[in-house]
Amino acid sequence: MPRYLKPRLDWLLVLVPVVVGLEFLRPDAHVAIFFTACAAIIPLAGWLGRATEHLAERTGEGVGGLLNATFGNAAEMIIAFMALRQGLTEVVKASLTGSIIGNILLVLGAAFLTGGLRHPEQEFNEQGARTQATLLWLCGVALITPAAFHLLGGPGALPREVPLSTVIAVLLLVAYGLGLLFSLRTHKHLFAGHRAEAVAVDGARAHTPWTLRRSLTVLLAATAAIAWVSEILVGSVEETAEHLGMTDVFIGVIVVAVIGNAAEHSSAILMAARNRMDLAIGIAVGSSIQIALFVAPVLVLISYLVAPSPMDLVFTGAEVLAVGLAVAITAQIAGDGRSNWLEGVLLLTVYLILGVVFFYLPAGTM
Repeated sequence: MPRYLKPRLDWLLVLVPVVVGLEFLRPDAHVAIFFTACAAIIPLAGWLGRATEHLAERTGEGVGGLLNATFGNAAEMIIAFMALRQGLTEVVKASLTGSIIGNILLVLGAAFLTGGLRHPEQEFNEQGARTQATLLWLCGVALITPAAFHLLGGPGALPREVPLSTVIAVLLLVAYGLGLLFSLRTHKHLFAGHRAEAVAVDGARAHTPWTLRRSLTVLLAATAAIAWVSEILVGSVEETAEHLGMTDVFIGVIVVAVIGNAAEHSSAILMAARNRMDLAIGIAVGSSIQIALFVAPVLVLISYLVAPSPMDLVFTGAEVLAVGLAVAITAQIAGDGRSNWLEGVLLLTVYLILGVVFFYLPAGTM
């Protein structure tokens, strides 16, 4: 059978024009648009993963993971920007929470499980993983501190929450920039990855590396397409969720975040299956760090210009608890420089527990 006739996920690319057609011709078919868009994102995420893999071969695991996290979060950034313009700040914050816990529990857990089923034990740079775990703890502090200020300050603290969030946003951006300097320049050897393993795996597949131009072109095209389809998807999320009996909290924290992280799902799992764990962790954990230390602060600053009222960093108690637990277990599991399939199952179990809690949590009790 010719290669192009064999079953492939790329066949789902035909759903991209289908979902666009549904959006323009049947805008009221929200359930059909939702599920079609979900399926259409899958092959696009696969192409983004391939482009990132080829870029990583030229730039190293650290830069490759950063590029994938950045382009993988582009869709979420665009979606959040559109929601801010409509004043949906609570939905934006819920999606940010879902992205953080989704990447470090769902994506990393799936990567550990997939890689562990192919390799009894996988290794990655322990020092690099601990550095990323420390940045994850900073993410937790960034969410817990404003919520504690809101709880302890009482009504008198309300007028100060936006200025406080703005100052914290600036500090987080500075910390993120210094983290990039650390990982990409002064201590880049900690994030370089096990190149010998990567070469051995890639040599077995004997593929021809893409040129830099082709890698960047595919990366940009896939990102643009994912952002477009994701925007269409989000437009149908609320109606679909209402039809299926979901709450707005579950929509933001779980549904929107899972779809927005489709690119990271595909890429991190693919890298773990090929025993490139430094790149897989860089994608999953790096994406959560980028959401908390870059995307969220940028949205706070942008909200002054595009939103009806500025956005703050005061997350709900349920969101803070979810992020705190996710950060704690991820830091514990990823801190020893080794992974196996059971650790993947544990991370996925925690994610499912949190998902069940958000599903059953009544609206207005956050």
